[in-house]
Amino acid sequence: MTSSALLANSILPDVTGWRLLMFERVLPIMLWILAAVLANRFVNWFSARVTMRIDAQFKNSDSLVRSESAKHQHALIQVISWVAIAAIYLFAAYQIVKALGVPINALVAPATVIGAALGFGAQRVVQDLLAGFFLITERQYGFGDVVNLSLTGGSEAEGTVSDVTLRVTKLRNTDGEVITVPNGQIVKATNLSKDWARAVVDIPLPKTVDMGKVNTLLHRVGERAYHDPKMSTLLLDEPTLMGIESIDLDRVNLRMVARTLPGKQFEVGRNLRERIVRSLATAGIDVAPVTDTVEDEEEVTPQ
Repeated sequence: MTSSALLANSILPDVTGWRLLMFERVLPIMLWILAAVLANRFVNWFSARVTMRIDAQFKNSDSLVRSESAKHQHALIQVISWVAIAAIYLFAAYQIVKALGVPINALVAPATVIGAALGFGAQRVVQDLLAGFFLITERQYGFGDVVNLSLTGGSEAEGTVSDVTLRVTKLRNTDGEVITVPNGQIVKATNLSKDWARAVVDIPLPKTVDMGKVNTLLHRVGERAYHDPKMSTLLLDEPTLMGIESIDLDRVNLRMVARTLPGKQFEVGRNLRERIVRSLATAGIDVAPVTDTVEDEEEVTPQ
């Protein structure tokens, strides 16, 4: 054999070696990547179908608000799909490493070191996952609930729950902004739309007002609101006048409360305020003006 032939054999790989590399390494890796992508899409498709079915049952029913079971099912589907996708990619990554011929036993020691490092560095992630697990299992709130979340550091987040996973909760506030809150930072969760809600309306009035006349007018407002076809679907019982809630120097504050469907307290409160103002104006009773106290300029100016 000539020197040129020996050089060609040493440089060009054997065709059999290329075939073994293709069928034992490259092809299995490509198949596992494709399988992971398809499984991911299937999980997303299945989750969307189940969510659409839950939403369709709500839209086709006579209920004005979602039931607590529907809220929990909606949140549970999102969590299960999130966990399934994470498990799919972890399993695919394991199979790809195995297909590359890397001995798994050799990765035990490095994995232990990496796991210990992640254990110290990812404590907040683990805290978020544990908090999300208990949040879902205890049904503290679900998709569509109106919540007020007290966070670490004294800040708050309020809005409608649009997404719940094991790690984060997403809220959409009244301005349309989406607020993402890690579950581990939630100190207190106030659910404003669980089972039923309460609309609270405070009416400031002058101290010289005829309380008997006002009480009669407000009782009549509550009766008319309860028997109104539109309001009766939102109210669970007739609005109740609680009487004088507080007394200031120049006015008294009366309070009216009404039990409503979950999440409908804001709509009911606005409707009651409109009815109260219109009724008092018709009777010639003025609502007491709210005066804000302004500090002296010398007191607020830093020395």
